[in-house]
Amino acid sequence: MTERKPPGVSFESWVDRQIHEAQERGDFSRLPGFGKPIAGLERPYDEAWWIKQKMQREGVSMLPPALALRKEVEDVPAAVAAARTESAVRRILTEVNEKIERAVRMPPEGPPLHLKPFDVEATVRRWREEHRPA
Repeated sequence: MTERKPPGVSFESWVDRQIHEAQERGDFSRLPGFGKPIAGLERPYDEAWWIKQKMQREGVSMLPPALALRKEVEDVPAAVAAARTESAVRRILTEVNEKIERAVRMPPEGPPLHLKPFDVEATVRRWREEHRPA
């Protein structure tokens, strides 16, 4: 929109005319989410909604590193149960074990961890038993 407001036309009517012309061209119907309800209208207003949404989209955590690692460790059993292959189980456990070992050597900011690495072989054995064909 490079058009300037003509002299003698109120700002409100000039903007209204541009909106009306855009509607006639169908500019609004091509926007993402057109015709869908606005997400989050049922929740109370939060001034920081856009920050939280961006952080969630980009996978950024607001937790201190120690608590973020604890949360990741908490989520491991569900991730292992949902894994489709033994190699996926081993990869999940290996990745989190490496993070735990790094945190034990160089404790991150936040509360004490008190975490121990997962026993990969025992966990894989349990996974095999649970995923054995019937």
